[in-house]
Amino acid sequence: MTSTPTPTATAPQADFSDITRSDATLRRFLHGLPGVDQVGAEARAAALGTRSIKTTAKDYAIDLAIRMVDLTTLEGQDTHGKVRALAAKAMHPDPADPSCPMTAAVCVYPDMVATAKEVLGTSGVNVAAVATAFPSGRAALDIKLADTQDAVEAGADEIDMVIDRGAFLSGRYKAVFDEIVAVREACGGAHLKVIFETGELQTYDNVRRASWLAMMAGGHFIKTSTGKVQPAATLPVTLVMLEAVRDFREATGQMIGVKPAGGIRTTKDAIKYLVMVNEVAGQDWLDPDWFRFGASTLLNDLLMQRTKMTTGRYSGPDYFTLD
Repeated sequence: MTSTPTPTATAPQADFSDITRSDATLRRFLHGLPGVDQVGAEARAAALGTRSIKTTAKDYAIDLAIRMVDLTTLEGQDTHGKVRALAAKAMHPDPADPSCPMTAAVCVYPDMVATAKEVLGTSGVNVAAVATAFPSGRAALDIKLADTQDAVEAGADEIDMVIDRGAFLSGRYKAVFDEIVAVREACGGAHLKVIFETGELQTYDNVRRASWLAMMAGGHFIKTSTGKVQPAATLPVTLVMLEAVRDFREATGQMIGVKPAGGIRTTKDAIKYLVMVNEVAGQDWLDPDWFRFGASTLLNDLLMQRTKMTTGRYSGPDYFTLD
């Protein structure tokens, strides 16, 4: 059963008031973070992506990856019937095999939260809702907060918000920080994932800065992408974010989750990310409470590979329901 992430109890909420009181203090801190060695980050990500794992470890990795999936549908053509089917699949990804684990969550637009919640009930699969004028993040704050509150009132366990990339790229860090703080408050008991849209942030240094900004503002997760912009999740970008959460815990004692989303489609891809999590952040993050995959097609490939591992033969791609 998957629960919403529980912040680590090893340290109280860190006080960043001196750092976050103005654009000037935020700029001084964020631009004082160590720069990212682009060549080094890409080389390390590539090297970690070549690691192979043995059969027993692969069995474990596949089941873990299934448990980490936020099964997602974010299309204009979504219907209540489609969301009900997706929620049913999240609870029973392979109806022929009761040992197959459930996914972590179902991620939908706010108007579909109640439908997903009705199906999922107390199964332990969470309902995540995108909010704050997803995917652009371009709306007035009161509209973003109303969007968030509507999703929470409908039953969302998690909110995936998008930052205003225009504000961030123009150096208005305080505005971005304050918006995250306000959305976090509007979440009430729901947990907050902060989406950067890393494909629009232009540099790894900006990814590191956005990571620290979101963590200082109280985000429970930092997330790469909406899935609507290319490139979406990449191994080097995720490496930078994993380094950030590792360093944040070392500095504050607080643990923050990471969610790569968009473009992760195969079991091979997922295992590369899990290897990176273990090597960069550490084993504590190898848990659905602290690492998620935002995906729609990944689950089917994981199920195909799982069937191959247990039966010795592949099922056709049409054996499992479409996500």
